[in-house]
Amino acid sequence: MTMLRQGLLEGRAVTLGGGVTPAVRDALAALGARVEELDAGLDEDAAREWASGAGAVSALVYDARDAFGAGGQDALRDTLERAWVAVRALATGALIPAGAGKVVLIGPRPDAGTLATAVRSALENLARTLSVEWARYGVGTVAIAPGPQTPDGDLAELVCFLVSPAGEYFTGCVFELGLA
Repeated sequence: MTMLRQGLLEGRAVTLGGGVTPAVRDALAALGARVEELDAGLDEDAAREWASGAGAVSALVYDARDAFGAGGQDALRDTLERAWVAVRALATGALIPAGAGKVVLIGPRPDAGTLATAVRSALENLARTLSVEWARYGVGTVAIAPGPQTPDGDLAELVCFLVSPAGEYFTGCVFELGLA
């Protein structure tokens, strides 16, 4: 059950990248957001071309959990590269030219495999760095670090809040969920 009011995201376009769960997609749509998906396999040029034609976009939600899979060195490298390609393409193609927007990065659970903590830390670092670099363009960035038992519904509700007008106050931080 959501604590957010119906219509909260009316008029907002949210692009999903990575392997965003149906719970997140459905929650965004239920609150009125127009939801589009960015193909996870796009290279940098294709992602930039897609983003430049995306029109008015309010936010990017990039879920790195599918790309990371069971972990390991190759998964670490691929996950961070895919995240950066999607974030940079959408930010430079749509968010920065519009002068506003939000980037939400979702890391893997801490027990997702070898180097899961490294991916979570890297996404947090990316969110903190970009919050400083892109503040002048009105683009805020945050990271979410789900706990081992975080329900998809709780994650979806936090994502919806962060891409809402109230979530504009948060940038450069990480939200750690259910670490107990």
